[in-house]
Amino acid sequence: MSPAKKSAASSSVASTDEPATSQRPAPEIAEELAQLRGGIDAIDGEILDRLNRRAACVQRVGQLKEGGRKGPIYIAARERDLVRALVDSNPGPFPSAGIPHVFREIISATRSLEERVRVAFLGPDGTFSHQAASRQFGAQVDLVPVTNMRDVFTLTERGDAHYGVVPVENTIEGPITVTFDALVETEVTICSEIKLEISEHLMSRTGRLEDVQKVASHPQPLAQCRGWLETNLQGIEMMETTSTAAAAQLAHADEKVASIGSSVTAEVYDLLTIASSIEDHRGNTTRFLVIGRETPAPSGRDLTSAVFTVRRDQSGALHDLLGPFARNGVNLTAVQSRPMKGKPWEYIFIVDMEGHQEDAAVARALEEAGEVAASHKVLGSFPRALEVVSGMGGFPPEQLG
Repeated sequence: MSPAKKSAASSSVASTDEPATSQRPAPEIAEELAQLRGGIDAIDGEILDRLNRRAACVQRVGQLKEGGRKGPIYIAARERDLVRALVDSNPGPFPSAGIPHVFREIISATRSLEERVRVAFLGPDGTFSHQAASRQFGAQVDLVPVTNMRDVFTLTERGDAHYGVVPVENTIEGPITVTFDALVETEVTICSEIKLEISEHLMSRTGRLEDVQKVASHPQPLAQCRGWLETNLQGIEMMETTSTAAAAQLAHADEKVASIGSSVTAEVYDLLTIASSIEDHRGNTTRFLVIGRETPAPSGRDLTSAVFTVRRDQSGALHDLLGPFARNGVNLTAVQSRPMKGKPWEYIFIVDMEGHQEDAAVARALEEAGEVAASHKVLGSFPRALEVVSGMGGFPPEQLG
């Protein structure tokens, strides 16, 4: 090696070694760091011990249930209120936004000690329904993807799944009619609700907008992004699919196809994002329902959904139907009409109200409205979702102070 090169090499080695030497902590700092890390290790051991103590309590609960009438495995109101109480009482510095994530998985893991919960959703993996199910139930469940919405109801109704997760309405596109129809026609009950903030992304294999010759997605995302698509991909063919995940599969197979879906969908199907948050309106939220076979007990913050039919020749039928709720002081949160199948120009009315069907005022209103209606059915009384969860889960920062 020439002297010049040797000198340069020596200089290079010196410059590489010097920062490491200068960054080496002083002995007293190194000692404190070692003590802190040892303390963290000890605390982690205490956390594990407490988790096992909690697990033992859950196991005992399961044993007591086996000894008597077995109660539901999943109690949405208790899980909701437990997390809310922890957030409200958190003194910090642990971030409150992290509490729902941590305890969702703790609850999911210990719940599995009683019985492994099976949850059906509109698949395949990567759909917004998949995200909603994961946010609500955590990782320690068996998620069962199905190919169409009706199958979620069928599996739940016959007991092949403990619960199902189905979208019911979107803040931009409104109600999802197939869900309402299935609620009316099947013998399931609504157990809880999930409000998931939806952010739509355009993705493809290449990640280049100029390569896109076709855009595929479920009809809802296509409608929610109509303005962006008309501005940026005018004249490009739009193709409807059964789910956002099915669209992602098409995009994975053909680099000329782009799909619209979530960031999770992109990860699952190895796609690159072309554009993020392309929905026409911010705050786009989809409301999902958890369906099951047992009505949850009153939680103090509930909603009840019921469906009524009226005779075609009944004058003032809707006025008479809604009157009992006003007289009994029951606040209605939504009233929707749906065509009655097989009976042209006749309608069913779906009424959502605050309170539980076991609450005295709600029970009276339902009974009086039932006397006016040709037929009626309670679709469920369930704990209401207090917050909208983002695509990443948890409570929004403005709710956490």
